[in-house]
Amino acid sequence: MTEAARPIKVVIAKSGLDGHERGAHAVTSLLRDAGMEVVYLGMFQPPERIAETALQEDADVIGLSSLNGEHLHFTRRVLGAMQDRQMTDVLLVVGGIVPAEDMAELHDMGVAGVFPAGSAMRDIVGFITGHVRAAGAGRG
Repeated sequence: MTEAARPIKVVIAKSGLDGHERGAHAVTSLLRDAGMEVVYLGMFQPPERIAETALQEDADVIGLSSLNGEHLHFTRRVLGAMQDRQMTDVLLVVGGIVPAEDMAELHDMGVAGVFPAGSAMRDIVGFITGHVRAAGAGRG
């Protein structure tokens, strides 16, 4: 008998002084409705806490939400905190207000997926599911 896959586990957080969380709440609900386990850390999270929580929770994905234009700065810091913890198997996705001219730089940094405001929810779920399953994560 084969062991069933555990749900994909996602940590969603907002870093910096970004005080808008409507989009993060919507994505959190969407991922839960899709059968994923989601830990929502909320606003004003230090990058080190985001990475440490994802490590302790054995998360497959970190979702970083940014609506205040600080996405490049905080993404670098989250990636650094992930590298410090040797979290090479955790997918990082960024969403929110992300100008098109910053998308290539985010990918070059190591961000797996970028979902600017207005992205289709099915695309977010499909991307995470496809990439996590392809990497062999999400198993018990």
